[in-house]
Order: sequence, then structure tokens, then C-alpha cells
Amino acid sequence: AYTCFELTIEDDVAHLQLSRPAELNTMNRAFWKELPEILHDLDRRAAARVVVLSSTGRHFTAGMDLAVFSGPGVGNDAGVEVGRQREQLRRTVLELQDSFNALEKVRMPVIAAIQGGCIGGGVDMISACDMRYCTEDAFFCIAEINIGMTADVGTLQRLPHLIPSGMVRELAYTGRRLPAARAKEIGLVNEVYPTHEAMLAAVLATAREIAAHSPLAVHGTKVMLNYTRDHSVADALDYMAVWQTGMFQPTDMLESFAAKGEKRAPRFANLTPRRSFHGD
Repeated sequence: AYTCFELTIEDDVAHLQLSRPAELNTMNRAFWKELPEILHDLDRRAAARVVVLSSTGRHFTAGMDLAVFSGPGVGNDAGVEVGRQREQLRRTVLELQDSFNALEKVRMPVIAAIQGGCIGGGVDMISACDMRYCTEDAFFCIAEINIGMTADVGTLQRLPHLIPSGMVRELAYTGRRLPAARAKEIGLVNEVYPTHEAMLAAVLATAREIAAHSPLAVHGTKVMLNYTRDHSVADALDYMAVWQTGMFQPTDMLESFAAKGEKRAPRFANLTPRRSFHGD
């Protein structure tokens, strides 16, 4: 029922595909609404243990649909005082940022599988994922500088934690393409594959491997890695101690030991669905 995505769930892995190849999977208004809705729903229902984010067609995504820049809420509403237009624009940017923040906030890891061009907003999006893999024909481009604007939904904030600062600045200031081989060399992607099919097979296999582990332990690992990125080592160690005090329970560990002794795969309970204060 989505216009920009197709979603399948198998073996505790949610495979979320951008599904507008004829439009180069550009990020139209529906995209910005559907992505967080899908992620929040998966998280709310604890419907999967890992999310694989891939695409269709020649390019992963060509970035923002230019029609978005001429729509409402981008600071050009007729008859509205300039200060109020600017305040509205700020809220719009924050709303767009939240669409990609959702990739970090979901309880399960998100793996990006990238083919062809990953341009503009595509770099913002994959920077918010836990891991990235790509095909040999893939390239990455911080394209905002080429149209006279500053990237504003996560690239400049997250990419310096993934690759060397000098490379971030070179790509952000020049708008050059970063080819797949160089992306692997500097650590932006974990592996490069010859074809889209080979990449998806390998990424889905990795996702199933992660999904076979305790979802509580995987969730805790994601929380700690993200927290450590944004805090000092001392703060992160202290938070780890507090987290472990509440989350470290013997149930999954005992199941792991039992499974090894019985030469079988361990069976872990899913995380519980989210429940709001109002019972939603």
C-alpha cells in the first residue's frame, strides 16, 4: 500500500525496497512520509529483527525530487511574513531530518544495499544506517553543493563519524563522485559486489545471521554504539554500566549455552511490541 516502497518480511528480516525505478527513486513528498511510518510500524510491532534497505532499477536514488522544493512549507508561501516563513522552513528541515533519524532510532540494525548512484539525500539516508554494502557500479555524491545549497538532513553530521574528515570535506566542497572501490577503501562500505543480485544475496545472508542472535543483545549493541559515537568514552562506559544493570538477564545466555550443548540453533524470543502510555 506504499507508493515509494515495497516491504517483505522473511526469516525475521524486513526487506524494504525503494520502488520507483522509472523516477530514479527520487525522494518525493510521499517518500518522506512513508519511510518513517514503515520503520516506526516495524519497530512498534517488533515485526523484524533486522531491516535491509535496498533499491530497484539503475540507481539507488537520485536524491530529492525537485518538486519538493516548490511545494508548501519551504519558505515561499505567498502572503506570509518572512520571519514566519523562515520558522516554518526550520520545522520542515527538522521533519525531513526525523525521517532519517528513524533509521537510527529503530531497535533493529538497518543495512543499506546500494547499486548505481547514491546521490544527495541518498548519502544522508545511508549515513544513518548501521552498515553499507554496494555494487561495483555504485557511486556516492554529496550533490547539494552542485545546486548551491548545503546538505541539511544528516550527511555533514554523520559522515565524519564514518570516513576521514578530509574526505568528507573534499566530497562536500567539490560535489565529486566517490566510486565504489574508493568508498570501500576509506570505510564507507563494508564490501563491494560485482552485481546487484550477488550483493542482495550476501546482504540478506548477513541480515539472517544477525537475526539469529538474541534480539535484546543486538538492540543493546546498537544503542551503545550510537551512544558512544555521540559521547565521551567515560560517559559511554558509565551508560553501559547503567544499561547492563537493567538489561543483562540470564535467559538468552542460558538458551545460547543450551543450544550449543544440544547442537541446535538457539531460539530467542522477539522483543516485545511497543506500547504507548495510552495503550496504543
